[in-house]
Amino acid sequence: MPQATRDGVSIYYEYERREGDGRAPVVFVQGLGFGRWMWRWQREAVADEYDIVAPDNRGTGRSDTGLPPLVPRLPGRLRALVLFKLAGYSIGGLAADLEAVLDDAGIYDAHVVGASMGGMIAQRYALEYSRAKTLTLCCTTHGGPDAAPVPDETQEHMFDAPDGASERETLRHRMRPAFNDRFTNRNPHLMDRIIEWRLEQDADDPAREAQAAAVLNFDVSDRLERVRVPTLILHGTNDRVVPAENARLLEEKIADSRVELVEGGSHLFFIEDADAVNETVLSFLDEQE
Repeated sequence: MPQATRDGVSIYYEYERREGDGRAPVVFVQGLGFGRWMWRWQREAVADEYDIVAPDNRGTGRSDTGLPPLVPRLPGRLRALVLFKLAGYSIGGLAADLEAVLDDAGIYDAHVVGASMGGMIAQRYALEYSRAKTLTLCCTTHGGPDAAPVPDETQEHMFDAPDGASERETLRHRMRPAFNDRFTNRNPHLMDRIIEWRLEQDADDPAREAQAAAVLNFDVSDRLERVRVPTLILHGTNDRVVPAENARLLEEKIADSRVELVEGGSHLFFIEDADAVNETVLSFLDEQE
């Protein structure tokens, strides 16, 4: 079970190798609170051509939380206040965790693919470390006051816990803004499976709130001109979590970049429209190899 360690915190990752031709591996970086399950469609699509590295972000899956022992025991509202103001994670720290993983795996060039918070980690990683060969940024933002913000209604929905709801019902409720209603209505069995994957792999509430603090404080808007690697920016036009305007803002600031919009795509468009997304990502990676 491969693990990297940074600041005494163990970061778990999977490393799938194949008999290859020296291509750089693809590294998949997860969104806020999400486990490795979220990339299963893309991992299957690239596995025949590329090695795959899939870390668990700090606090997610098999990785340690690294939070002070007292924090998870605090009452919910007090805990959230402490995490958002004092003890939460930072995107810089999560990027440093990714560097520890790639160093532990002996990887010197990598295609870094990140979604939402994972896209923020990817941006910070490309700015501060040298192993990124390309970036693929999905449904993400550069942060800061110039970015299109997450709607207040969505923020409330994502952290709401309905009275009397079971753990499964709470997960389903919080996840609703990330999918198109039409997709969830047509795929009830898949949504049930996703709930099970989330129960198994996702971050618990304290770690999820610590990750949310990192997202809240993220801003590289004045530094992105320093990103010099080819960058593919993907976004769904019906993203109710991170508005699609952020894709164009990223394109304006990253010199070697292009935007591909998925018409009608949700925040998790790479699940809903997996075939089309996989084709676009593979084409981009193959161009760079």
